[in-house]
Amino acid sequence: MFTPSREDARRFYCDAWERHRSGGVLSPLESMAVDIILMHPEYHAVLEDAGQSRADYTVEGGQTNPFLHLSLHMAVNEQLSIDQPPGIRAAWQRLCATRSEHDAAHVLMEALAETIWEVQRLHKPYSSDAYLERIHHHLGRA
Repeated sequence: MFTPSREDARRFYCDAWERHRSGGVLSPLESMAVDIILMHPEYHAVLEDAGQSRADYTVEGGQTNPFLHLSLHMAVNEQLSIDQPPGIRAAWQRLCATRSEHDAAHVLMEALAETIWEVQRLHKPYSSDAYLERIHHHLGRA
């Protein structure tokens, strides 16, 4: 199993963006990343500046980590493509009835990030049920 370092993951996005901008050939995974990057013009400058790609982004500093954000988009896209955990695609489709697909993806990303945070910080086991419950909570507010 391939486990990229933080630098490897960030370089992947920067390289895919540079290859796109220069008209190079993209792998299918790079194409998926570029599609997401194109939805986020606020990150383009970061991806074009090596110094910013090495920066630490902290919540305490009021910063959104663009690389984490892009990675969460990629993860959610993969989950939707295979409906894993089961039911996530149906929940996303219900969210799309009241908001854009991009905004619906952000709901899933928020739920996923919270679930991962709970696993890492509170040392709880990963729970697909807890993840889906967070998503369904948003459906109740829609």
